[in-house]
Amino acid sequence: MIFENLLPEESFTESDDLYEHVRIVVDKGQALLRLDKFLMDRLPNVTRNKLQNAIRAESIRVNNEPARVSYRVKPTDIITVTLPDPPRDTDIVAENIPLDIIYEDDDLLLVNKEAGMVVHPAYSNWTGTLVNALTYHLQNLPTGRNGERRPGLVHRIDKDTSGLLVIAKTEYAMSYLARQFFDHSIERTYYALIWGVPKESVGTIRGHIGRSLKDRKIMAVYPNGEQGKSAVTHYQVLQAFNYVTLVKCNLETGRTHQIRAHLKHIGHPLFGDATYGGDKQVYGPKTGSLKSFVDNALDLMPRQALHAKSLGFRHPTSKEIMHFNSELPTDFKNVLEKWERYRGV
Repeated sequence: MIFENLLPEESFTESDDLYEHVRIVVDKGQALLRLDKFLMDRLPNVTRNKLQNAIRAESIRVNNEPARVSYRVKPTDIITVTLPDPPRDTDIVAENIPLDIIYEDDDLLLVNKEAGMVVHPAYSNWTGTLVNALTYHLQNLPTGRNGERRPGLVHRIDKDTSGLLVIAKTEYAMSYLARQFFDHSIERTYYALIWGVPKESVGTIRGHIGRSLKDRKIMAVYPNGEQGKSAVTHYQVLQAFNYVTLVKCNLETGRTHQIRAHLKHIGHPLFGDATYGGDKQVYGPKTGSLKSFVDNALDLMPRQALHAKSLGFRHPTSKEIMHFNSELPTDFKNVLEKWERYRGV
């Protein structure tokens, strides 16, 4: 049997990189065996219930086709498994932190995350995270079983990025949504304020994204695909202000820091993005009134100007296409208004 476990190499935050993709080519001498039983022997730390939910959600496929739980594995079958990568830390403290929940049902909820909130507990951020807040919220729901409180993260956004996140409340919903992220069928729209004005008002940025060889804390773009993973970002100019531009970005893939790294790569880093060089003036004369204006604008929004504005997906139970939109946060609005007033000077 050929067994390939393709785990995400990044420990940063983004969408598609959260998923564990396993590909199994079944041995020629394999006896007929139920799919769930076959996988139980080959995937450590995965419960049978989780596998069965993943099969029903079509996150497990045989020969590139959805399969039933009762399907009997045959020699030379090719089985692919896509499961959410579980959090590394199981001891999560429930904290009563206010959340902006814009939609909730028995399967999922939508949160409009504020900038500055870390999504998942990790080194130097063990409390005050979105997961701590969700754990508190979910523990009071009648859907909790046997004291389990498991906020189901199916994607993430960076600490200083604001906007929409979908959270699964059941194993089935998590598997169903995870498959959509892996298949890139989720509609994700971001608003970004970038330095400069792109030459083309509509464009597509293509280039593999992986850890920088010079600085492992940031991501780099490798246009020839020699490193990293394939990434595609579509953008459209919404409003230009001479030295900065408001753009809409749609993600075809969801790599770590994808929008931030891609826009930096084409010479237009995000306004306020300290990691990718946007926290200082990039375009225009760096003296006089413009310099003073830019300094004030950066003080007004001391983070990357990136907001996850809309999210669209197919509901796990109803199978209805759902679409959610969010308003720009106050700091983003204030900076846009400031640049709009300055544009004619």
